[in-house]
Amino acid sequence: MELVAVAAVAENNVIGLDGELPWESIPADKRQYRARVADSAVVLGRETFESMRDHLPGTHQIVLSRTEREYDVATATHASDVDEAVEIAGSLGLETVYVLGGAEIYALFQPHVSRMFLSRVPGEYEGDVHYPVWDEEEWELASTSDEDGFTLEEWVRRKRVD
Repeated sequence: MELVAVAAVAENNVIGLDGELPWESIPADKRQYRARVADSAVVLGRETFESMRDHLPGTHQIVLSRTEREYDVATATHASDVDEAVEIAGSLGLETVYVLGGAEIYALFQPHVSRMFLSRVPGEYEGDVHYPVWDEEEWELASTSDEDGFTLEEWVRRKRVD
């Protein structure tokens, strides 16, 4: 099973403000994001889950939260830590599971993801949530494409040489 991070990121690494995106909606980005995660499980934090309740992504949501809770969404499962989330994801038998944030979830999963799809939004925005900084020596920019209102980057983790 492959873990893949997906995020929309401003030039100053901002990904959110008060639980929302700080820029106006970019329809082309929303479409590619929805298509990418449509038939997969996703891992997300409780706050991100709550902010998406009206349009939950993926076929199964693994909600990482320190507080044990039940969800009134049949496709949502609680996980208390990264190991439990990975175990649940693995039990679903899917090839790819997407990590959707927020910032703390991205940081916790950074050592575990093998790819990142980052929608680079032009401009710098005020925000209270940032995408975590990563060691670029561990990553290779595999592809980049200019889209309508954003640039899509695919980053692939370099093979570790021990």
